[in-house]
Amino acid sequence: HVQLVESGGGSVQVGGSLRLSCVASGDTISRYCMGWFRQIPDKAREGVATMYLDYGDTTYMDSVRGRFSISRDNAKKTMYLQMNNLKPEDTAINYCAAGYTNYASLLAQKYRYWGQGTQVTVS
Repeated sequence: HVQLVESGGGSVQVGGSLRLSCVASGDTISRYCMGWFRQIPDKAREGVATMYLDYGDTTYMDSVRGRFSISRDNAKKTMYLQMNNLKPEDTAINYCAAGYTNYASLLAQKYRYWGQGTQVTVS
C-alpha cells in the first residue's frame, strides 16, 4: 500500500514551465508503474506520462511528447513531471498514480493508488 502526495502546481503564463513532484509514503515505489494523469471538469481522466518501474520504459500522450518529461527517484520515493512550453490546453488538475502493470500504460483503470491532485493553470 502506498500514499501519494503531489506538489508543484500553480499558475503560469503560456510558454512557461512547472515541475510537479509526487512523494510516496508507505511501500517502496520501485515495484510500481508510476504515472501522471490529468482531468478537467466533465472530462475523463487522461494519462499524461507514465514510467514502468525504473527501466526507462516511458509513455507520453501525443500532445505533451517533446514538452514534458517524467522521471523518478526510487530511493527518494519521488516521481517528477517536468512540464515545459506550457499551453492553455494543459490547464487541468494533475494526479500522481501508482499501479501494478506490466508496461507503461496510460489507462487510468490500471492504477490503484492516487494522490489528491494539484492544479495547473496556464494563461
